[in-house]
Amino acid sequence: MSESVTTSGVRGISVASAFSGMRSVAPVVFRAGCPDCRGRFELAAGALRLAIGGSSRTTFYSFTCPECGAAVRKPAGERVVELLTGGGVRILRLQMP
Repeated sequence: MSESVTTSGVRGISVASAFSGMRSVAPVVFRAGCPDCRGRFELAAGALRLAIGGSSRTTFYSFTCPECGAAVRKPAGERVVELLTGGGVRILRLQMP
């Protein structure tokens, strides 16, 4: 293990050493539901889109239902935005006129 000494004299490890044993990270999946067919399923980050607008009315996430093919759009509050962005969902920033 690679160690380093900080200015305070405390020994630490490098980032490379800390993560050297990691092989892979499990993909993030999100649970979702379709209001049309009432299906419940899990979606990978790539299946979701997050649109961030200038207000709560224009901030939403969307996906296509894998069971019935319906286009689904749901509002996204601060916590949902945080979870989706942290999970790797692609973001579209909407510009307001």
